[in-house]
Amino acid sequence: MLKEMIEYIAKSLVDNPDEVHVLEVEGEQTSVIELKVAKEDLGKVIGKQGRTARAMRTLLSAAGTKARKRSVLEILE
Repeated sequence: MLKEMIEYIAKSLVDNPDEVHVLEVEGEQTSVIELKVAKEDLGKVIGKQGRTARAMRTLLSAAGTKARKRSVLEILE
């Protein structure tokens, strides 16, 4: 559920939605979600002063709390 949410948000933000790749690495208590986008779309996903990335992490945290699982978003270059 969390992976799909991040993928949907990222594809809505970028110019090249086909190049959005999301990988979820699950641990026992923590889930790491890796987001990879095209190089020219990296700025759109991060946003000014990291605001967009912070908002995505906040949404992920809220959804993870509901699912009783800690989630971390990593944006890869």
